Amino acid sequence: MVFLRCEAVRWVDDEPRPGLIEVRFTDAHHQQWAFIDKWPVFAGGDNLAPDSRYPAEVSILCNILTTGNTTDTSDTVKISVTPWGLESLEGHVEFEVRADQLTTS
Repeated sequence: MVFLRCEAVRWVDDEPRPGLIEVRFTDAHHQQWAFIDKWPVFAGGDNLAPDSRYPAEVSILCNILTTGNTTDTSDTVKISVTPWGLESLEGHVEFEVRADQLTTS
């Protein structure tokens, strides 16, 4: 399993249960993307609550679509965040990220 490292930046709402959080990351092209979903969708978000300290590190389960691209001096990877049915607030599901933004744990 491969995960994209992100930050939970705020608690959005208590409904629907068990509660919604906003998560963000910056892609390989320096564009920031945001997601809002139930906190259990994000790995590492187990202990998040309205009164938690934000930002908090979380991860998104993802699929690797392509590897080996080079942008500037960083290796990049094209990923999809569809395993849990996520999409960004803008409706995007595929992103190009730096390889160092990915983890297997």
